[in-house]
Amino acid sequence: MMREVVRKRLAESERRHGDLLDHIIEDKNSESFLNEDFIVQLMFGLLFVTSDSISTTLALAFKLLAEHPPVLEELTAEHEAILKNRADSDSTLTWNEYKSMTFTLQVINEVLRLGNIAPGFFRRALRDIPINGYTIPAGWVIMIATAGLHLSDNQFEDPLKFNPWRWKEIQPSVVAKCFMPFGSGMKQCAGAEYSRVLLATFLHVLVTKYRWALVKGGKIVRSPIIRFPDGFHYKISERKK
Repeated sequence: MMREVVRKRLAESERRHGDLLDHIIEDKNSESFLNEDFIVQLMFGLLFVTSDSISTTLALAFKLLAEHPPVLEELTAEHEAILKNRADSDSTLTWNEYKSMTFTLQVINEVLRLGNIAPGFFRRALRDIPINGYTIPAGWVIMIATAGLHLSDNQFEDPLKFNPWRWKEIQPSVVAKCFMPFGSGMKQCAGAEYSRVLLATFLHVLVTKYRWALVKGGKIVRSPIIRFPDGFHYKISERKK
């Protein structure tokens, strides 16, 4: 389907849509690597990372918060304090308020750690790498499975437990080496901080304006990305003031 869309756009005599795909096709004239296959793969990848990853993370956050009332209680208290401390009750969320969301960011980290929305990321060996009696030859592609780090009991106590408070004690060195929801190094996801802000803003609106309860579903499988095979149904209602 994506290839058909790209081919139709390539066949058009002028760029009349003004969207990202139009800009990529325009750049195709000056950038030799932008062939049809690359454009199709790029658009497919962008659709995934900009929609599926965020929606899956939010669905998982809904489920985990509904199943852990103490976490939801502390999260709600943090955001109610933000509203209470505003000089203007009608003002919108500010950057300083976002930076003050200590527990919220711990919740987000824990959802990302358990979610492992991206099952892994790739690197290429620049030289032979000896490891545990084996050698990864130079030039081979290595897939780093983030779940192997995020769910390791060597780094995270009781790793399958949803425990945002653990992030109070985790050392920065552990975070740097063993927490990679957005990849690592120079090739880290460009949208990493934007995603955190979006998740924090969503949670702020959710816990201050709405209430929800699980109705049915919520079973999780990995294929390899998190999916809800029985759906995930919940009842949401506006919070009474």
